[in-house]
Amino acid sequence: MANAVKPSEGAEAVRVPVSELRAFIARALESVGLPAKDADRVGELMAEADARGSEGHGVFRLPMYVKRIQSGGMNKHPQMRLLREQAASALLDGDDGMGHLVMSRAAEIAIDKARKAGVAWVGARNSNHAGPAHLYARMPLAHDMIGLYIAVGSANHLPPWGGIEMLLSTNPIAIAIPGLRRPPIVLDMATTNAAYGKVKVKAQRGETMPEGWMMTREGKPLTNPKRAGEGFLLPIGGPKGYGLALMFGLLAGTLNGAAFGKNVVDFNADSKTKTNTGHLIVAVNIAAFADVREFKQSVDGIWDEMKSSPKLPGVDEIRLPGERSEAIHVDRTANGVPVSRELRQALDQLADRLGVRRL
Repeated sequence: MANAVKPSEGAEAVRVPVSELRAFIARALESVGLPAKDADRVGELMAEADARGSEGHGVFRLPMYVKRIQSGGMNKHPQMRLLREQAASALLDGDDGMGHLVMSRAAEIAIDKARKAGVAWVGARNSNHAGPAHLYARMPLAHDMIGLYIAVGSANHLPPWGGIEMLLSTNPIAIAIPGLRRPPIVLDMATTNAAYGKVKVKAQRGETMPEGWMMTREGKPLTNPKRAGEGFLLPIGGPKGYGLALMFGLLAGTLNGAAFGKNVVDFNADSKTKTNTGHLIVAVNIAAFADVREFKQSVDGIWDEMKSSPKLPGVDEIRLPGERSEAIHVDRTANGVPVSRELRQALDQLADRLGVRRL
């Protein structure tokens, strides 16, 4: 039961520096009309997703984002505005901008409010797919805060427990808590056994899925990712995962006036219709509850307790949430992000079509 640090890299993967990946993404987005500053910010966040091992949410998504922008499904020049605001809360309208930009702004608002109020909750609507959840939960960490992020997924791949109609998405949650000497503890999880982006990566690489990721409508295991449309994702913990997906959707979608249930647009299949994606971010100012240094030292102590637990036979190491991602980040920052042959071909085709320099 070894705990490997590196995720699957695909056949003939070539390492690409994170800075080069960021620059390529920015070039592509700027070529289709995003302002240079916005294109660079999205490139930074997408490259960070890859650098931390979230391959289904990094540069892999670039061709789809470009297609949506060119089809008019995303606003290249959004005028974001606050629809409601109180001392510790706000509702942000993203004006159909790229989700990375909308949620970066939402995080800034939450952090600023938490400095004064101790805790701040910011909801967003009229947004789009924003990449992995941990990107935004991590943002408050630099300000001695705890971050929590929830989103409505950008396509429904999950039925209610016992049903077969796709009414729910992966609806992820991320929570980030800082340590002092140790890395932050960062939980990032979908409410399904696998995020749909992982299914798409498997399909691109020609790999099979493990049993337990998906099921056919006849209740049989589905392991061919290219046949994903014939089945649905399975929730974590059975009905418990379904319950979490439902409640997270109500909080990030319904409460914000964003799409949820039948109103969710499948951005994988439809590049023109506005998705009205909903998110929420909560920033918790540690100083409102405890001495910051003492709290972080206590988190380190919990880290050490977890790591020192006696292990089951065959287990090499006990890891905390986010530890694997941290190790991947260290490796990829130094040695580059692995880009599979299949993904490289797709990106080369995109670059040629846009008339920008290849990766």
